[in-house]
Amino acid sequence: MNKIRTKVCGISNIEIVQKLISLELDFIGFIFYEQSPRNVPSKIMKELAEIDFGETKPVCVYVNPSQDYVLKTSSYFKNPILQFHGNEPEIFCNSFNLDYWKAIRVKNLKSLEETLSYRSAKAILFENYKDGVYGGTGEAFNWSLLDGYDYHDKKIILSGGINIKNVDNAKDTSPWCIDLNSGVESSVGVKDINLIIEILEKIKNKK
Repeated sequence: MNKIRTKVCGISNIEIVQKLISLELDFIGFIFYEQSPRNVPSKIMKELAEIDFGETKPVCVYVNPSQDYVLKTSSYFKNPILQFHGNEPEIFCNSFNLDYWKAIRVKNLKSLEETLSYRSAKAILFENYKDGVYGGTGEAFNWSLLDGYDYHDKKIILSGGINIKNVDNAKDTSPWCIDLNSGVESSVGVKDINLIIEILEKIKNKK
């Protein structure tokens, strides 16, 4: 099995950021979407700008943002990845001279065809579809839909409801990266570092 990369998303606490960097996490996701309970508070933005992420890559997460908002918030990081969860067209996602990932909400097999609309994306993130809900539902979709689908060599990120109980099943889908969020929280928006360490060990261990 190839190495599965890991991302912890929805971080709004500087101490957790520093701990995740010390764990040499591949990606840390910061949500810039005011309707999310994990939205990055403006009061920590200057602190984030001063952090040395080392080999860990920051990811800025958006839902139907304005161009100005993306430029402003992403400027606090050095060469971040942009992650779009709304109805953003490819031309918009590709307009910032930064690598981007596009989230696809999976309702059925036809949903996977949306990957063809984002050929310039560096990776595609699959999450659960829930009507009117963007940026993650905390629930897993039917992962068997991914079996045998031709992604046209696109890197795949698996997201949605991944926790210590189902992470082995998530690994079985052979994603390029596993995205963790609500499944590693002690309460909404509060990351549990011990739970993160436990699930990271499970992801790293090959069967």
